[in-house]
Amino acid sequence: MKISCKQFELELKHPFSISKFTRTSTPLMLLKIQHEDVIGYGEASMVPYMGESYESANAFLNLVDWDRIQYPFNFEEIIAYLDGLAPGQPAIKAAIDIALNDINGKILNKPCYEIYGADPAKMPVTSYTIGIDKPEVIREKLKDAEGFKVIKVKLGRDNDKEIIETIRSLTDVPLYVDANQGWSDKIQAIDLIYWLHAKGVVLIEQPMDKANIDGNAWLTERSPIPLLADEAVQRLADMDSLKDAYHGINVKLMKSCGMYEGHQMILKARSFGMKVLIGCMSETSCATLAAASLAPLCNWADLDGPWLTTNNPFANPAFENGKYILKNLPGLGLEGVSPDLFL
Repeated sequence: MKISCKQFELELKHPFSISKFTRTSTPLMLLKIQHEDVIGYGEASMVPYMGESYESANAFLNLVDWDRIQYPFNFEEIIAYLDGLAPGQPAIKAAIDIALNDINGKILNKPCYEIYGADPAKMPVTSYTIGIDKPEVIREKLKDAEGFKVIKVKLGRDNDKEIIETIRSLTDVPLYVDANQGWSDKIQAIDLIYWLHAKGVVLIEQPMDKANIDGNAWLTERSPIPLLADEAVQRLADMDSLKDAYHGINVKLMKSCGMYEGHQMILKARSFGMKVLIGCMSETSCATLAAASLAPLCNWADLDGPWLTTNNPFANPAFENGKYILKNLPGLGLEGVSPDLFL
C-alpha cells in the first residue's frame, strides 16, 4: 500500500463556541491510501479537546505496518491491530478506517451505504449547528441555515433561554440541543428541559457531566425529550454502562475509530432499545459522506460539517430538502478531489 497524508486547517465560517471553549478552525489530517490501483480517502478531524494533533497523527501513521493490512479487509481485526499500536487517537484511526472502506467499496463497485445495508430512501434530515453566541450573531448564523429543516443549538452557559428565544423569534423549525456537559444542577436542568420541550426541542445531547451517570440517569427517567450520550460514549466498549442512563447515543466516526465500529455501535444501541443520532466534528465532505453512508440506519443526523466551513477541499455533498442525497457511486462517493491536494 502507498500512503499519503496532508495537514489541513479547516476554517470555520464563524467562531464556534460550546459550553467550555471557542475555536475558529480545526486541524485535519487528510489521508490517501492506494491499494494496487485503487485509491481511498480518509480524514481525521482533530478537535482540540480530544487531544490529537498533527504530531500525534504522524507518529501513529509511522507505527503502522501497512503490509499487515491485506485485502479483503477484516475491519474488526484491523481496528484491534490499530488499538494495539497505541491507546486512544480515534480520529487518525478513523481516517484509516474510512479510507479502507472507500477502497473496499471501489473494489466491490458498490457504495459504502449499500455494503452496510443502509437504504438511501430512509435518510433522516440533517441539522445545522448554531454555536453559543450573542443574539445579533445568532441572527446572522441563521441566515446560513436556509435549506436546513432542523437547527442544532449549543447551550450550557448562563444565556440558554436567551439563545432559544432569539432563534424562536426567527424560525419555528424543530430544534436539537447540545448542552456539552454544561448543566450541573439536576433540578434546574429538568426545569429547563421542560421549558425546552415547550419550545419545540426534540432531543438533548449530554446534559450533565459525562462522569455523572446517576445525574444523567435521573434526568433521563423524568425527561419528556430523548436525552443522548455524547461525550459519555466514544467506543463500542463504553456502551454497556450507558444502557439505563440515556435514551440514546450520538455516534461520531471521529470517536468510534471510523465506519466499522460506528456501525457496530448503531447495532448495539438498537439491541438496547436506544435511539441513535449520527453526528460529526468539524469535517469536510470526506468524513461526513462516510457518516452519511450510515445515517439511514439512525433516527437523526447532524452532518453539517461542509456547510460550517469556508475551505472544504472537496465538492459539497449532494443535498436536497434538508437531506443528504446518496449517489450510486462506489465507495464513499467523494467528488471534487484535486490531483494536487496531496502534493
